[in-house]
Amino acid sequence: MKEFDVVVIGGGPAGYVAAIRAGQLGLKTALVDAYIGKEGKPSLGGTCLNAGCIPSKALLDSSEHYDRIRHKYAAHGINAKDVELDVGRMIARKDQIVKTLTQGVAGLLKKNKVTWLPGYGRLELGRQVSVTPHDADGDPERIKAGHIIIATGSVPRELPAIAVDHERVVDSTSALNFNEVPRRLGVIGAGVIGLELGSVWSRLGAEVVVLEALDDFLPVTDPEIAQAALKEFKRQGLAIHLGARVQSAEVDDQVVKLTYEDDNGTHDLEIDQLVVAVGRKPHTDGLNAEEVALLIDESGYIHVDAHCRTNIPDIYAIGDVVRGPMLAHKGSEEGVMVAERIAGLSSEVNYDTIPWVIYTWPEIAWVGQTESALKQAGREVRSGSFPLRASGRAVAMDETVGMVKVIADAASDEILGVHIFGAAASEMIAEAVVAMEYRASAEDLACIVHAHPTVSEAVHEAALAVHGRAIHI
Repeated sequence: MKEFDVVVIGGGPAGYVAAIRAGQLGLKTALVDAYIGKEGKPSLGGTCLNAGCIPSKALLDSSEHYDRIRHKYAAHGINAKDVELDVGRMIARKDQIVKTLTQGVAGLLKKNKVTWLPGYGRLELGRQVSVTPHDADGDPERIKAGHIIIATGSVPRELPAIAVDHERVVDSTSALNFNEVPRRLGVIGAGVIGLELGSVWSRLGAEVVVLEALDDFLPVTDPEIAQAALKEFKRQGLAIHLGARVQSAEVDDQVVKLTYEDDNGTHDLEIDQLVVAVGRKPHTDGLNAEEVALLIDESGYIHVDAHCRTNIPDIYAIGDVVRGPMLAHKGSEEGVMVAERIAGLSSEVNYDTIPWVIYTWPEIAWVGQTESALKQAGREVRSGSFPLRASGRAVAMDETVGMVKVIADAASDEILGVHIFGAAASEMIAEAVVAMEYRASAEDLACIVHAHPTVSEAVHEAALAVHGRAIHI
């Protein structure tokens, strides 16, 4: 029986980063991963690299280029006639990006002497893992581990009344592989995945209807940011219906006939394709959790402590399969922490400063808490906002939609949250993360010199606005 210091089950951003870090620390490490890529072969990177974060961003980028050529370049004196859309080439570009990055992960594992074992990992008693190869005729192999890290990720949530056929009614993975632009596209769910996928196909010419069961739009974001974003997305052509509870969806003669209810009654809707994007759930099927007595809570998450230790000694769980936001970078940092703690180092993850991003355009990014949540908790705060329409660089870029909001403690002035809606918000939020990691005050941020002209000056101005000192508005 082969023996390893560390065996990681799952090759997504949480798992492969944990394996790489363990390898860097001199631990004999194996990575077991069951993912099969679009080409029908084992592919590292999990959902994120293969069917989530990376391919969706590739399509978002392509669709934004197409939208700019059709609707925005004329204002710059650039006239493009007879613009043609090649969906096949767009999808092929996305697939090549995925292939390049997943092969890159394989190279990183090899460089750090991590043994990659394609197949299905199953926990066994006595800190053993059985690995069943994808070939059904292959015999499972048992390996011994000093420590086990579970990083099996998540899968799309399903709606009991909606049958996904991956043709007319699809999940988020299939929605990245349409061979043509639907004329009418329905999206169930106005969360991160639904908005990003809806944006892609809307920019490419589809009539997109988004149905969200909640009455509030993006309740995890700051309400001021959420309302600004809702207004802009509707202006862009996304028909977003809140409080819309889908009752049924049936395919009839290549048309999806959908019924939903809201406060105004029952409505029927006919569309060409439907995307079910109602979130994701932890993936623990096949882990053999009951036999090894691994504790899983009522929501399907593996129970862990602050350092990702499960109830079983020397077994850890990280990423989407444990509490906290389902974000690739959160899982990666947990992987680093666990690998370092196994190696005897002191390592922590600060969950209060994990940034969130929604890659619509404009983008939405935030770190820390919202003003409403802080006030509900009894905190006295001050906030300052700065609209991008007052930013010289944003005006020059023709990207004036959005704002930056900084929230600070009323007494200490410590920054408690930063929220951005605007172009390149995903890049701008990093400054706020660094500031909060060092427990900076709004005044600290206001005193930092920002280059002019840059969009990031809006962060500077919003920090100044916390104390009524904004210069350019």
